[in-house]
Amino acid sequence: MSARGLVHHIDLTVRDAARSRIFYDAVLGFLGYRRAADYDHGSDWDRDGEPFHSIGIVEAHGPGALRSHDRFSPGLHHLAWTAESRADVDALHDLLRSIGATILDAPADYPRYGPTYYALFFADPDGLKLEFVFGGTGG
Repeated sequence: MSARGLVHHIDLTVRDAARSRIFYDAVLGFLGYRRAADYDHGSDWDRDGEPFHSIGIVEAHGPGALRSHDRFSPGLHHLAWTAESRADVDALHDLLRSIGATILDAPADYPRYGPTYYALFFADPDGLKLEFVFGGTGG
């Protein structure tokens, strides 16, 4: 399979890098990412030691830096990761509850997205909507 068109990396803007590191260490660690680098303004997590499959956080600055994320304004609406099973979705839900994360929608079936779509919706400390999904065809 060609790597052409695959997402190389994504950086998410956060209000407080230190606070967000705790959240993303838990969530991304569960998903198989490991923190690879820290900077004064953020951090990077790599998937399976591959720097070209990375997610980073960058501390916000400038106008609006103190506002929570609004997914209905221009920019990122939400980010979704693929789960290996329904039990995988449930396990992340348990982890999120144990760290006091904001659960937007507990694990459930979403037949409007596909006949086998089972997902969990949650938010990062700045209100960015995140999803963990098993099955289905899109959402």
